Amino acid sequence: MAFAAINGITVHYEFIGDPGARHTIVFSNSLGTDFRIWLPLFDELGDDVSVLLYDSRGHGLTGLGAAEFSMEDLVGDLVALVDHVGIGKAVFCGLSVGGMVVQGLWRKRPDLVRKLVLCDTAPKIGTAETWNNRIEAIRKTGLAGIADSVMERWFTNSFHEERRVDLAGYRLMLERQSAAAYIGTCEVIRDTDLSAIPPTITVPTLCVVGDQDGSTPPDLVRGMADMIPGARFEVIEGCGHIPCVEQPQRLAALIEPFVKGMKGRP
Repeated sequence: MAFAAINGITVHYEFIGDPGARHTIVFSNSLGTDFRIWLPLFDELGDDVSVLLYDSRGHGLTGLGAAEFSMEDLVGDLVALVDHVGIGKAVFCGLSVGGMVVQGLWRKRPDLVRKLVLCDTAPKIGTAETWNNRIEAIRKTGLAGIADSVMERWFTNSFHEERRVDLAGYRLMLERQSAAAYIGTCEVIRDTDLSAIPPTITVPTLCVVGDQDGSTPPDLVRGMADMIPGARFEVIEGCGHIPCVEQPQRLAALIEPFVKGMKGRP
């Protein structure tokens, strides 16, 4: 484990692989998870790929800091961590709110970005009403009270039926997050609209979504891809909101050739 003092909080991160590898990917995780969701994907990537993983503000082993924070704070955390580690340029891959963070990073520090992978995300996710309802539910019952509905959006029926032990583990990951950080991140997503950013993206971009994603459905992600000049859009069949857990081999088969600039479909 590694920790860094970033913007007044302690950030938990891990740099995996050869620092001299030809390709570096920086991953940003989704609401209610920590960087362990990316580990199944890393196992599928080649030896010439190194990765930077980190727990976002208030998630996993990263500190929360002030109870109220903004998308600018989340973007600033990632920028400062990349500078701390000494990464000059990388591919940035974000899932859900993590995808919003890397879109914000493109706006703030395009010099850091070689390529983007926007996974099960959009510039605007949900409505004020849906986020306010979720926040109110958490305040009444805690994260355990919303866990069933979240698992339905995260994973397909097949995952629920065939990988029950894994499902129980990821439910525990959700329930053990900080409720204050979860609510704070819900408020950030509710209040963030990055729709002006996708049309400005000039680096190669891959947009990916699970065909059964209950949080950011394929049409939403396709709409984002259509806004980005030259973006590639891919749907992973038999997959929910977290393809790095449910379909890591398929996601790696999309990401690896994209990162390495290989031609043709994987």
